[in-house]
Amino acid sequence: MKIRALAGVAALALLLTACGTSQSATPAAATQDAVLKVGASPVPHAEILQFVKNNLAKQAGLNLEIVEFTDYVQPNVQLSEGQLGANFFQHKPYLDDFNASKGTKLSFVTPVHLEPLGLYSKKLTDVAALPAEATVAVPNDATNLGRALKLLADNGIITLKDGVGTAATERDVTANPKKLTFKPIEAAQIPRSLEDVDAAVINGNYAIEAGLKPATQALVLEKTEGNPYANGLVVQAGHEKDPNIVKLGQLLQDQKVKDFIQKKYEGAVIPAS
Repeated sequence: MKIRALAGVAALALLLTACGTSQSATPAAATQDAVLKVGASPVPHAEILQFVKNNLAKQAGLNLEIVEFTDYVQPNVQLSEGQLGANFFQHKPYLDDFNASKGTKLSFVTPVHLEPLGLYSKKLTDVAALPAEATVAVPNDATNLGRALKLLADNGIITLKDGVGTAATERDVTANPKKLTFKPIEAAQIPRSLEDVDAAVINGNYAIEAGLKPATQALVLEKTEGNPYANGLVVQAGHEKDPNIVKLGQLLQDQKVKDFIQKKYEGAVIPAS
C-alpha cells in the first residue's frame, strides 16, 4: 500500500509539472527568438529574403528560415496547414483567387516589389513579326492568364471584351486578327517551353530564373504605373500583427532592400512604392 501511495504521489507530481509547463509556454509566433519559416520562389523572392537575413534580420531580433518552392500552389497549401509562418511569392489578385477556389484563409500583409509580365520569343525580335496562326504560351492559372491576355490586348495583338480587364479568359477574346493559338501551361514551366512555341508570356520571376532579361529581351513588357500585381508578404488570416510578421514586413520595405532590388535586378524587378 505504501509503495502504491508513493507511486500515486509521484504520478500526481509529474502531472502537475507537465500541466505547469504547458500553461507557461509562450506561443511560437510571439516568441522573439522563434524561427519564422517563410516559403518563397527562388528568384527573386528567396534572394530578397536572404539579403534581409544576412543584413537586417539579426539586428531586428528576427530568426528567419527560408524555404524555397518552384510552384505557386504548395507555398499556400503549406502556409494554410501551418507548416510555414508566412510566404512571399504572389500578388494579391492571385491570392484572392486561391482563397476563393481552395477555401483557404490567407491574408496579404504588405507589397514588396513588382515583376513586370513580358512576352518573349526565341524566334522573333519584334512583336510585329509574330506570324499568323502562331502559338503563344500563357500561364494556366486564372489571374495570370487574364493578366497575359490583357498584356497582348494592350499591345494591339488581340482585342478583349470591354471592361473585362485582367479577369479575361480566352472566351473574352473578341478579335484575334492573326488567329493565334493560346497554349495554357503551368507558369513555372513556360520558360522551358519557349523553344516549342512562337512566343510566350512569362512571369517576371520565372523569366529571371531562365536567364532572360525583361528590360531588354521582352518583345512587350507590362506597364508598372497603376499595376495591382505587386508581390508581397502573406500569412494566415489573424496573424498579420504577430511580432515577427510585423518585423519582417517592415524590413522588406526598408530602403536598403529597395536599393538591393534596384541594383541587382536592373529594372526586371521594381520595388513597390
